[in-house]
Amino acid sequence: MSGERQRPDSTGHSVLDGPVPRLDTDALLDDPGTRIIVCCGSGGVGKTTTAAALGVRAAERGRRVVVLTIDPARRLAQSMGIASLDNIPRRVEGLSAGDAGGTGAADEAGESGETGETGAGASGELHAMMLDMKRTFDEIVEAHADPERARAILANPFYQSLSAGFAGTQEYMAMEKLGQLRARDEWDLIIVDTPPSRSALDFLDAPKRLGSFLDGKFIRVLMAPAKVGGRAGMKFLNAGMSVMTGTLSKLVGGQLLRDVQTFVAAMDTMFGGFRTRADATYRLLQAPGTAFLVVAAPEQDALREAAYFVERLAAEKMPLAGLVLNRVHGSGADRISAERALAAAEQLEAENESENLENGRIADAAGGQADPTGTVPGDAPPADSPAAPDTAEDGASGEPPTARPAADHGDGPTADQLAARLLRLHAERMRTLAREQRTRERFTAVHPDVPVTEVAALPGDVHDLAGLRAIGEQLAGQPAAA
Repeated sequence: MSGERQRPDSTGHSVLDGPVPRLDTDALLDDPGTRIIVCCGSGGVGKTTTAAALGVRAAERGRRVVVLTIDPARRLAQSMGIASLDNIPRRVEGLSAGDAGGTGAADEAGESGETGETGAGASGELHAMMLDMKRTFDEIVEAHADPERARAILANPFYQSLSAGFAGTQEYMAMEKLGQLRARDEWDLIIVDTPPSRSALDFLDAPKRLGSFLDGKFIRVLMAPAKVGGRAGMKFLNAGMSVMTGTLSKLVGGQLLRDVQTFVAAMDTMFGGFRTRADATYRLLQAPGTAFLVVAAPEQDALREAAYFVERLAAEKMPLAGLVLNRVHGSGADRISAERALAAAEQLEAENESENLENGRIADAAGGQADPTGTVPGDAPPADSPAAPDTAEDGASGEPPTARPAADHGDGPTADQLAARLLRLHAERMRTLAREQRTRERFTAVHPDVPVTEVAALPGDVHDLAGLRAIGEQLAGQPAAA
């Protein structure tokens, strides 16, 4: 293995040991050359929380930051105290410059007598927005078409369907919005939370697919009848696409074809621009000022997806900063192995069961010797037995025999039973830690040069700036609060 085992510390946060490089997120955030950070990975691994936490930490270290999220759950707005997010960047209030620590570039610059723009003590800002893919598409139309043609396109039924939910539209519009934000040069750091999709590779592939569609042969064929015009155009369409149009007419009717043709005619002058802008943003993602953070959970499927993304980024020559491993479990009692915990639990349970049996007179205190009265356990003693009057009295009152009081279970489990349950929970936690460790080691064995930072699993959701600030501290390598 290329990475040594990592031992959870007393705070429950996993410590990265050995040759596996640690991701220094503060150095990444403080570097004025870092202009774009893209948080990518499979769905449900905490990309939105990671992006928001990085935004808070960067702003409190002096950067002017905007966080672009494409997560439909809208958790980002809630955690940042904003009533709602939309397609316009909204400023986040409540940040405090310098709260993120004193290791920023501004501190280093201050020591050398130079002036820096970033780092603790500088005046940072944080803005947040949520991608509205239809509104972004509308903005593209309005910016690249004259008012009359723009109105015709925006009112076209096919365009409305395309802009609202066509496959790849969300990813393409995320790239468009990123390009717009970068062109404005209003922020010195843009953090992108990529769309939640089944495959993490969709963010890179979908813009090209949609650009190819809008600038492809199918669109060009549909455009030809509009250029020919009138009945001649319809004859061309019928002659060249008779089979396809007949099938489509049966499925969706001729109205859709007319809507598509009208849309294509109106968009004629814009199609080349989609491919051009997609290519420009793609080159922006390859530029030195961009950094990709692959976000994953310590689970087999998530890390497998992360490995695919790491390999794809390398193939596309896109700069990878490192891996953020979210929801890592830890234990402050890791010296007690799962096997020892289970053995202790079984011993306690056995002793507790034995004590219960003795208290119920199923076994007597003489170590297995027969009762001197000759009675069978559970039977009433003979009438002339010295114990008969007491037993009869106890039996009449419905109380158990009083020779040795039985444990009272009416108030819940005993201390031994609770201890056994806790030991079993600890054993399960240690098994989880071992499973996560094996999964992580498989990743680092294949990608030993990828820097890693970890965030401990939290008992609940992050819902405010304080929670995001705590996540940012963990991203920077600081231990979780006890």
